[in-house]
Amino acid sequence: MQEILKVSNLSKTYASGFHALKGINLAIRRGEIFALLGPNGAGKTTLISIVCGIVNPSAGSVTVDGHDIHREYRAARSLIGLVPQELTTDAFETVWATVSFSRGLFGKPRNPQYVETVLKSLSLWDKKDNRIMTLSGGMKRRVLIAKALAHEPKILFLDEPTAGVDVELRRDMWQLVRELRDTGVTVILTTHYIGEAEEMADRIGVMSKGELILVKNKKDLMHELGKKQLELQLQQPLPNLPAALSIYPLDLSKDGRELTYTYDAQDESVGIGELLKALSDAGIQFKDLRTTQSSLEDIFVGLVREPQ
Repeated sequence: MQEILKVSNLSKTYASGFHALKGINLAIRRGEIFALLGPNGAGKTTLISIVCGIVNPSAGSVTVDGHDIHREYRAARSLIGLVPQELTTDAFETVWATVSFSRGLFGKPRNPQYVETVLKSLSLWDKKDNRIMTLSGGMKRRVLIAKALAHEPKILFLDEPTAGVDVELRRDMWQLVRELRDTGVTVILTTHYIGEAEEMADRIGVMSKGELILVKNKKDLMHELGKKQLELQLQQPLPNLPAALSIYPLDLSKDGRELTYTYDAQDESVGIGELLKALSDAGIQFKDLRTTQSSLEDIFVGLVREPQ
């Protein structure tokens, strides 16, 4: 698939000596939803700010649909829509005026019909004549999205877009994201709601301490790093694991009442039947069993956890 955004050897060191980004290389495909995950301070917002031309890098380059963000700033920036974390809006303007003005900032001709379509898609049409200062926090967030879409960008950045918003807005926003992707818009989002990334994203990148430590297709990531567990509640506690069962990846709980068998759900040679027979042969009976599947959150926590 064709690349629309390319980040090459991107680094950022502030005057204090803090290394916010360390040699980031990333290619974003046209028309995909890319989720960027990482704990606070990982460098996600710094990366977005450099791509959008808000912050200057210390080294490296960024191209947007072939345009260098530094040498061809206007051409590159006109292709990008940004929804920042902060609720910064023109408080005394009406919703219609501020969205229309944002369109004009990028040199786009007046198009009331398009602005109307954007406002209706975000449930803002009945608020179009309201001053922004009178809106709720959730409605102000919708206005930010409308402003970002006003100039018909090819790439939309959503920086923690659902932080602190209501369930209805979150649902509406993800429906809008899907519709935008279907029209060819590339969507890049950062989020702390890992479940949303698991549901929405085509690919996932994980950042930690200014480094991009992993980029994978979501399905491949879940397959390679995800795991499934079979948990067996025993009839009688075991003092230790019998030697005959040592060939299996089993963990015995501290109280001896539960056995956990970890395996790859995609592996056809898992041999759960063999395990259950071996347990029976060893005289071990269980009263209940259940299976659990690693979530993206489990994988994420495992990737960024500090070594003990």
